[in-house]
This record gives sequence, structure tokens and C-alpha cells, in this order.
Amino acid sequence: MVYPHHGAGKVVKREVRERFDNTSEYLTIKILHNDMTVMVPAENAGKAGLRRVIGEDDVERVLGVLRDDVSEMPKNWNRRFKHNRDKIKTGDVFELAEVVRNLAIREADKGLSTGEKQMYTRAKKILASELMYALAMEADGAEDHLDSLIEDAHAGRGGEVAVAAK
Repeated sequence: MVYPHHGAGKVVKREVRERFDNTSEYLTIKILHNDMTVMVPAENAGKAGLRRVIGEDDVERVLGVLRDDVSEMPKNWNRRFKHNRDKIKTGDVFELAEVVRNLAIREADKGLSTGEKQMYTRAKKILASELMYALAMEADGAEDHLDSLIEDAHAGRGGEVAVAAK
């Protein structure tokens, strides 16, 4: 499963819990790339943006997004940060891939603000965690694979595309 704010993980437990005289089923999700455990009420899974990991066809589409040229972004770093944050919040893997691509290209061309560097690192980890499950890879292997995909996709742009340190 993918939890948009934290990345992909495995449902390790389904349990019924009682809170405030109300009984609800909860999903416990282990996010492997950052050793986090998240509990989500099953009835709110859709609202929380929980979704299944992408399949082969969608992996190819994500790779296509990573290979595309930068899309139009606000020039002002504050607006650009909000624009990218909103894209990440959607939980859509293609929007996430677009943010990763745009920030990688911007980092290479002009550099990123501190906040954008943190966003880039976090967005890459979230995307790599999903690719890890979709491509049946190890965590480190998925992040290295994503770094090389970004570098290879934009090597012909006349400059190196930076990949943030892990």
C-alpha cells in the first residue's frame, strides 16, 4: 500500500479497536524506507489517500514522466514550493514523479532553496519506496535506481542533473 505522505509499505495488521465508545477497524502499515508504522482507520483509507502500489504499466508511465522536460513552475520559490507540496499531497504517483523530475532539473540548473532540497529528498524517498515494491527491489537499490534514471534521462541537457544525498 502507498500512504501519500510517507511512501509505500506493507499492511502488517488489521485489528478492531475501541475508542470513545466506538469500534473501528484499523490498518497498521509498516513503511520500510523510514522504519515508521502508521495506523489508519480502514473506513478512512480512501480519504487518507491510501492506494495500492502501481503495476508494470504505471511504472513505465512514471519512467516516462521522469524522462520528460521540466514543466512550467512558478518562478517565485515560495509559490513553487507550495505548488510542489500540493502535487505531493495528491498522492498521485505521476504528480510525485513530476515534482522529483522538476526539482532535479532545477537543482542542476539554478540550485534549490533549503526547503526545496528537503522536499526533493523526501519526494525521492517516497517515489523510490513505491518503485521498490513495484520492481521488487531492495530499499537502497530502488533509491540508487531512481537516481540513475534521473541522471540518465537528463544527461543530454548539457549539464549534470543533481541527485540529493541520501
